[in-house]
Amino acid sequence: MAIAITDATFEEIVLKSDKPVLVDFWAAWCGPCRMVGPVIEELATEYEGKAVVGKVDVDANQEFAAKYGIRNIPTVLTFKNGEVVNKQVGVAPKQTYAESLDAHL
Repeated sequence: MAIAITDATFEEIVLKSDKPVLVDFWAAWCGPCRMVGPVIEELATEYEGKAVVGKVDVDANQEFAAKYGIRNIPTVLTFKNGEVVNKQVGVAPKQTYAESLDAHL
């Protein structure tokens, strides 16, 4: 299951991780976000132990959404060693997100 990431936990879970981290910035009212959600959950299961997969609700947690310039959702960022190494805006196939993680494992 994807980890619910908040402004309070973002630094610990994402920036300090020793594994690649896939972060889905989403909102409950966003139709395309609901399409991406099940894909993110599948990836969380498939990459368990190899990578961290989490979700940030941008309505409740605006600090890091603003910091990373999230203007459109869904936006999925991949982090490695605390740095953004990939950005995908909008809905994409599962393979796109998987390749982003695979490239940094």
